[in-house]
Amino acid sequence: MITRETIDKVFDAARVEEVISDFVQLKRAGSNFKGLSPFSEERTPSFMVSPVKQIWKDFSTGKGGSAVTFLMEHEHFTYPEAIRYLANKYNIEIEETEVSQEDKIEANERESMYLVSEFAKNYFQETLIKSEEGKAIGLTYFKERGFTTETIAKFGLGYSPETWDAFTKEALSKGYQLDYLEKVGLTIVREDGKHFDRFKGRVMFPIQSLSGRNLGFGGRILTNDKKAAKYLNSPESDIYHKSKVLYGIFHAKQAIAKQNNCYLVEGYTDVIQMHQAGIENVVASSGTALTPDQIRLINRLTKNITVLFDGDAAGLRASIRGIDLILEEGMNVKVCTFPDGDDPDSFARKNSYEDVVQYLENNAKDFIQFKASMLMDEAKNDPIKKADLIRDMVVSISKIPDRIKREVYIQECSRIMDISEQVLLNTLAQLIQKDISEANKKLKNSDASEQKAFEVVKNEPQFSQEKVNMLYLLERKIIELLIQYGELIENFEDYILKENDEGELKEVKIEFSKSVSQRIFLSLQEDEIEFANELFKEIYSKLIEYYHQNDKKIDLESFLDTLPENCVQEITSIVMGYEKDFLSNWEGKNIFVKKREETISQNVNETIYTLRWYLVGKLVDDLKKNITIDSDNTEILEMVRDYNKLVGNFSDKLGRVMMRFDQQY
Repeated sequence: MITRETIDKVFDAARVEEVISDFVQLKRAGSNFKGLSPFSEERTPSFMVSPVKQIWKDFSTGKGGSAVTFLMEHEHFTYPEAIRYLANKYNIEIEETEVSQEDKIEANERESMYLVSEFAKNYFQETLIKSEEGKAIGLTYFKERGFTTETIAKFGLGYSPETWDAFTKEALSKGYQLDYLEKVGLTIVREDGKHFDRFKGRVMFPIQSLSGRNLGFGGRILTNDKKAAKYLNSPESDIYHKSKVLYGIFHAKQAIAKQNNCYLVEGYTDVIQMHQAGIENVVASSGTALTPDQIRLINRLTKNITVLFDGDAAGLRASIRGIDLILEEGMNVKVCTFPDGDDPDSFARKNSYEDVVQYLENNAKDFIQFKASMLMDEAKNDPIKKADLIRDMVVSISKIPDRIKREVYIQECSRIMDISEQVLLNTLAQLIQKDISEANKKLKNSDASEQKAFEVVKNEPQFSQEKVNMLYLLERKIIELLIQYGELIENFEDYILKENDEGELKEVKIEFSKSVSQRIFLSLQEDEIEFANELFKEIYSKLIEYYHQNDKKIDLESFLDTLPENCVQEITSIVMGYEKDFLSNWEGKNIFVKKREETISQNVNETIYTLRWYLVGKLVDDLKKNITIDSDNTEILEMVRDYNKLVGNFSDKLGRVMMRFDQQY
């Protein structure tokens, strides 16, 4: 873990205006800076940066906070990644807390592997640009593909010489250890001790993480050697896991979040060519079947995926089977196919930006509609095939978590397949019931000791409910949510301003995934919210510190050991109150309510918006008290106006959700 001293040094050194100006064009506005929001498509600047207070505020979306929270919002960094980014920017050495010797060795090994991978990237790039072999073979190939010098540099494209050990020799001469060259898969070491380059004679495509670290490589051979694979990827290592990485995600993440859509393609050149054409919200699965980890990576940025296929029918049929995984994650999927003979690379190369955008908009079909039409074309008049394909469709629909969406898709399938809705609904019900039965079997096998522990809590005497003020109740609720769900990744929704076809700015709903702790932390940072209750402030600080460094459920017993007695009593009261409510026999009273786990994101959003609405409204009242007749009140009035917009914004958001805060959770 990063030490508190290092974090303090980073916060002391980082200047919010310097950090943000790397991403947003800022102009001086009195003692502050102003710019267009990077989170919405506004035309009048409402994005404010205060060098004096070292904070930023985006009045178009309500976001705000410090330099760290800006990086977490804009670059989608985790808290440790944001700290490391700033430490690197301001040349601060990162100190880690005391860890076991085993953990220390593992961390040093991983860092050494990252350094080797970064060296390799620079070596391949330099070989491409400066060596005669690189220019004659590698650079010529990329130019023939239509890639510009700027694009080649942006994606760090390179070339590995044809010589058996050119790269390995260079790396060893620079002091890099053969052990790490082998571990990242750049060098192959034989049993007799001889070694050679894995990627010799190939053009190189560096593969980066969401935060921009180099994880591995893809290499393409340019000769007609039938014994060698056309594309070769780095093997699995401690830093590269193919199933968890998407090619181009580092360059695409901002565009994906802003456009609220991700185009998914198959190959490296598809991504690069689309980027060069001006469409940057594009990533590739690198020729592998899509995995749940890759889908969750996109889910951090958007709920919408458009899968781009070429016109190859056989490949399309094989690839489309994996898209059920996207539906399981509750995401919205569209499919767009290109004309025969075209793929995203070739299509983007021979069409203008406007033409490509128009084609994608006009030809992207909802996945369920696309699959139904395709399968029915295959079945034609064969009743047996048609029955199998109908069941295939219903299996896909059963993967969708949202009941309303499922019903809408059932209606659409009924229309396309010319079969009654009731038959489809009955089949769907059977599939869902099967899933429930399997889940119940697992539940029955759960640890009996937990049931016994619950009984002890259940027999506790009832406590009378105290009357508490609204602020106390809201702050306590935040603590409860962090303890119970802080580590969980949930789907949230928000609203941003976006320009429609008529050029008008309209509020548009966006969906994204974040951990509950990250959602709460970023939201409270937006309005510089500090807890009024000193006890809750201390508990909140400790909880957030834990979740910044860990992504697993908090060990309550260990956590309580780090707190003073008064904090321990408060947390115990919160947890016991939660379990007492959790164990209420509602169904025994014929009252059927949604499980807490099914409404976590809604619960979090309502609590956050209500707290922010309450505190920003109070802030407006305090500002109004500073208005005097005999002084210039322009700056105060502007702040009151902007904060009043936020108050209205929160009220609207609270009006959109299903439950009001004055109901019991």
